[in-house]
Amino acid sequence: MAGEKIDNQRMEKIVSLCKRRGFIFQSSEIYGGLNGLWDYGPLGVELKRNLKNYWWRVMVHERDDVVGLDGSILMNRAVWKASGHEDTFTDPMVDCRSCKARLRADQILNKKGEQQCPVCGGKDLTEPRSFNLMFKTYVGATEDESSVTYLRPETAQAIFVQFKNVLETSRKKLPFGVAQIGKAFRNEINPRNFTFRSREFEQMELEYFCRPEEGMRLLEYWKEERLKFYENIGIARAELHVLNVSDADRAFYSKGTYDIEYDFPFGRQELEGVAYRTDYDLSQHQKASGKSLEYFDDETKQKFVPHVVEPSAGVDRTVLALICEAYTEDEAPDEKGKMETRTVLRFHPRMAPIKCAVFPLLKNKEPLVAKAKEIISLLRPHMFVFYDESGAIGRRYRRQDEIGTPFGVTVDFETLGEKDAVLRDTVTLRERDSMKQERVKISELTQLLTARIA
Repeated sequence: MAGEKIDNQRMEKIVSLCKRRGFIFQSSEIYGGLNGLWDYGPLGVELKRNLKNYWWRVMVHERDDVVGLDGSILMNRAVWKASGHEDTFTDPMVDCRSCKARLRADQILNKKGEQQCPVCGGKDLTEPRSFNLMFKTYVGATEDESSVTYLRPETAQAIFVQFKNVLETSRKKLPFGVAQIGKAFRNEINPRNFTFRSREFEQMELEYFCRPEEGMRLLEYWKEERLKFYENIGIARAELHVLNVSDADRAFYSKGTYDIEYDFPFGRQELEGVAYRTDYDLSQHQKASGKSLEYFDDETKQKFVPHVVEPSAGVDRTVLALICEAYTEDEAPDEKGKMETRTVLRFHPRMAPIKCAVFPLLKNKEPLVAKAKEIISLLRPHMFVFYDESGAIGRRYRRQDEIGTPFGVTVDFETLGEKDAVLRDTVTLRERDSMKQERVKISELTQLLTARIA
């Protein structure tokens, strides 16, 4: 695509940092791993939780027209038959007979009119054949056709089949939305690009129900809202791109779809889809279940099946985008004043796994250590903080820079009032990106940091 840049070296550094500093690990690593599956380490799980909490805050708690749902991963098989997933949720698969690679058909290269394997360049390829992406399982003691179901490949269907219950219990009027964050599973033919395309992943989805005549306007509204969301978590607008999906490429039931894309080091890829799905889903479930999923309009006295606009974001993809966007290398002086390369994750403070690190200048001076631990106790109810007393203070700063901690507090002899009584009970507050330091009263620290992190 125009303007797209591939930077494999940068991506390799990011993957290495993620393992080294405890963001993301290969699942089942001591047994050789399992392709397309990942575990989030101590820092990764905090980053992921911050993202999900902020999404929920913006999409649910700060709005009057959205409520939440937490649907089950396993659902009645009839749900997936009605939605079309059992029959049509497939990818065309091609095998390379030369190197035995198994590929999606859209990964096959076409050079001078000949199809080639992207792995080995071989031309001995099988014909494309359909491959269902859903993980099949059985419910109950017997494994037969009567007990078949699937691990859900998306979270949306739980919202559609619970539409009536949510409508009646929440007493909402159109337009209103139902939000959900949860796991989904797809048996991808060829997982790739680190966590970007995985077999187990998490989605943040909103189904926003509306009258038919409001659909296209709300599609535009939610596209803009979602772009603002990404900017508010630290992804620059210049790195985001909106693709208006063509009639040929979007789902047959969609009247309009936008893909919000991000420039990853491995290329421009989709972060989120915003789709106007019309009344397809509710109509399918109403027809298959025989239960009414209509909405009664008190004003017009009409009954109709609502239409829906769906902003659907990937948690794991967004976490990866946050890390890629934050990863920076610059120059900074070491303890002797010599310039060295500094690796920094420039997370927006509200996304950063650790908000503030607290350091006693020297670990063998008990008054410094005691005061630092007092500050930890002061800040801990308000934010996730980290205490570090090991090594030179410059090295401690670098360790926190590399994991994206936006603020560092150093307790020194001025804090104890040994050099200047005026500075008693003040600390040095260091800002990650600029490395600037300021003197702050301990009594004002919580309020100051809370305001900068919000």
